[in-house]
Amino acid sequence: MVDPKEQAQKVEKKTEEPVVEPAAEVQGEALAEAQEQAVEPLAEVLKRVEHAYAAYVDAEKEVARVYKSNEQQVEKAYKEAEQQANIACEQGVERAARNRERAEQLAEEAYHRAREQAKKNYEESVKRSLEARREAIEQAWVVRTESVERSWKFYSKEKR
Repeated sequence: MVDPKEQAQKVEKKTEEPVVEPAAEVQGEALAEAQEQAVEPLAEVLKRVEHAYAAYVDAEKEVARVYKSNEQQVEKAYKEAEQQANIACEQGVERAARNRERAEQLAEEAYHRAREQAKKNYEESVKRSLEARREAIEQAWVVRTESVERSWKFYSKEKR
């Protein structure tokens, strides 16, 4: 590839030569001028390529920065979601423990009420049974007494 600086130096050397030139020199000068014109657009193209490459590198850096930033944001969002999930879990466990304690307390209270009711029912049943036994014994005594009296009356009549 032709270095634009070398070309420019060659062109300067040629322009320093005398103004009166033979036909071959005019032809050479025209050729040099054409090369200079060709070199200038090449230099401009190279400059544009350098700028484009620099812009590409800058864009690549920007893309990397954006990806890194996005990755950090996603990581932050994940951490926040994880923290919220942990908090929700802890609250759920605490709520479940409170519900269990309350249910156990209610069950214990219901057990004590049922036990007291069973004791009361037992005592009432025993009382009724004792009363029924007392009444049955009294009736049996009355029947026995009447029977003994009748027997004595019958026996006493026969003896007389």
